[in-house]
Amino acid sequence: VQLQASGGGLVQAGGSVRLSCAASGSLLSLNVMGWYRQAPGKQRELVAEISRGGTNNYADSLKGRFIIFRDNAKNTVYLQMNSLKPEDTGAYYCSARRNYMSENSWGQGTQVTVSS
Repeated sequence: VQLQASGGGLVQAGGSVRLSCAASGSLLSLNVMGWYRQAPGKQRELVAEISRGGTNNYADSLKGRFIIFRDNAKNTVYLQMNSLKPEDTGAYYCSARRNYMSENSWGQGTQVTVSS
């Protein structure tokens, strides 16, 4: 599986950014796609995941501000990030796996920097 993320950048607090991740490879490996993030000096953490059928799962702290959705025809997953805060700064990684028990495949990170 190959995952190509894009859409990061510098944004002011309160602004919005949409990340995209285009996937290629075995469709079975793309059943669950998601986004994780890693801030400097911190561990990588789940942002959100979404199944092929549209069932999503968010980190509790991000519900209501971030929205994950996917286009199965394009094998692409998106992350709409709204009302951004400086603490949202970090590298955002796209992920894909066969099911919730499988290990993730990772894309390269895309940096999001939120200025105050």
